[in-house]
Amino acid sequence: MAYPRLAPSSFLPFLLLSLICSLVSAQANEDATIKTMEDFSGYPLHERNDPFCGSSSLPTSLSVDGDSLQRQINELSTFSDTPAPSVTRILFSDKDVLARRYIKNLMGLSGLSVREDAVGNIFGRWDGYKPGLPAVATGSHIDAIPYSGKYDGVVGVLGAIEALNVLKRSGFRPKRSLEVILFTSEEPTRFGISCLGSRLLAGSKVLAEALKKTTVDGQNISFVDAARYAGYMKGEDDLSNVFLNSGNYSAFLELHIEQGPILEAEGLSIGIVTAIAAPASIKVDFEGNGGHAGAALMPNRNDAGLAAAELALAVEKHVLDSGSIDTVGTVGILELHPGAINSIPSKSHLEIDTRDIDEKRRNEVIEKIHQSAVAIAKKRSVSLTEFRIVNQDPPAISDKSIVKAMEDTSKELNLPHKLMISRAYHDSLFMARISPMGMLFIPCFKGYSHKPEEYAASQDIANGVKVLALTLAKLSLD
Repeated sequence: MAYPRLAPSSFLPFLLLSLICSLVSAQANEDATIKTMEDFSGYPLHERNDPFCGSSSLPTSLSVDGDSLQRQINELSTFSDTPAPSVTRILFSDKDVLARRYIKNLMGLSGLSVREDAVGNIFGRWDGYKPGLPAVATGSHIDAIPYSGKYDGVVGVLGAIEALNVLKRSGFRPKRSLEVILFTSEEPTRFGISCLGSRLLAGSKVLAEALKKTTVDGQNISFVDAARYAGYMKGEDDLSNVFLNSGNYSAFLELHIEQGPILEAEGLSIGIVTAIAAPASIKVDFEGNGGHAGAALMPNRNDAGLAAAELALAVEKHVLDSGSIDTVGTVGILELHPGAINSIPSKSHLEIDTRDIDEKRRNEVIEKIHQSAVAIAKKRSVSLTEFRIVNQDPPAISDKSIVKAMEDTSKELNLPHKLMISRAYHDSLFMARISPMGMLFIPCFKGYSHKPEEYAASQDIANGVKVLALTLAKLSLD
């Protein structure tokens, strides 16, 4: 039987219908898979570059997953070289490497594009619909001094990732890209250099050279070898590649526990930092004759240990004599040699930390400490073999427009707040050199920090994340 011959054009409706059915079926299967993954993760997995995908207006509802955030804080604390409840996480140690991997995984699950630089600063970016504009950044650190707590710095990293998740869940679409930064080595534990990663991002050429040539830890392991052990600086010696240009970010914000008692004592939810105190570090060495603790008579001794003790008291005196409550000084390290109960110390080593919101006043205190060291050495007939200012950083002032944005946001969220200064210094101190900067504090139990008892309530963390999220949204639309 012969069938009638159809014109080619007659096939078109059937072909189109078949193609449409196939596409719809494939899209349905893909949509079902994506929906399942999105239901599990709590945020969108895919976003188009279309500015109309999501809302570019400010979110009206902010939902923080406090349980998940607290679980992440607890999980991160397990990457520690000391048992719970303490946390010890030293730069480029095995536990530090595992903790970094954990953060990068969370960034990826949140749909952020992840990159790292030569010294291990980690960046997770959510592209805005105008990605060519300078981004808005936020972040902190996760390294921890020996036997410390699990909230210092960590709240500012995990809280930042959650802040972006909050915005994603709300349907918000940023104009400027939003970026989370995990800074390398905010603590000076291993190499004696605080805020190492952010100092480099801010363009410290002196530090870059020192890290390549002279910086070693207490076991005489060089920074370069330690970095390469952790997977960084491989085949790369020019650390100037880490430097960021001024204007790379339109704004930088850091969420942090207060590390002081003020917010808790006053029943406030949020502290808005107007300035970060200027820190300085000093290393001092005295050298005497030493001798037997029983045989050497008191009038004939040249005791390097007593010289160190006297200087420690002089530090306290000069700080108190400044007349300002904002001037502080600490002798955090005092070491005696040979360190035997029946031996007069022949050598002593001190490391002094002094800070002030007023750079001139702080420098005057440093000069008085130096004068005292010279006078004490002369009086006790010991040698002042070293008086070295390791760092002498200027203070940082928060950007007024960012401070206002944080104030307005706190009011909109009905969160009691106050303006305050930070006497502790943070990566924000150095980010302020290349970007307008702001900081948010949340209360912590009794102001405890750098000890296992460090604690921040889940609700206080959630409040901080909300203020951070909405402020980031505002700045991203600017």
